[in-house]
Amino acid sequence: MNKTELIAAAAERSGLTKKDTEKTLNAALDAITAALVAGDKVQVSGFGIFEVKVREARMGRNPHTGEAMEIAASRVPAFKASKTMKDALGK
Repeated sequence: MNKTELIAAAAERSGLTKKDTEKTLNAALDAITAALVAGDKVQVSGFGIFEVKVREARMGRNPHTGEAMEIAASRVPAFKASKTMKDALGK
């Protein structure tokens, strides 16, 4: 399912127009992104937790040359599904 299909499905279930649903979805995604950038955790009850994890710097290999190289530390988004979602998926 892509974003357009998600908007259409949500609009159908909510009775809102696709345009209003798209605005709502974009606002929610922007709010989640802003919270993660600020270093906050976003917990949606019954769905899961969005958070930022820190990857430490590490040594890796260049796949073309086989030469060792350092991979810089980075911050990456992470999602952990709630128990409710895991149960709905059948684990």
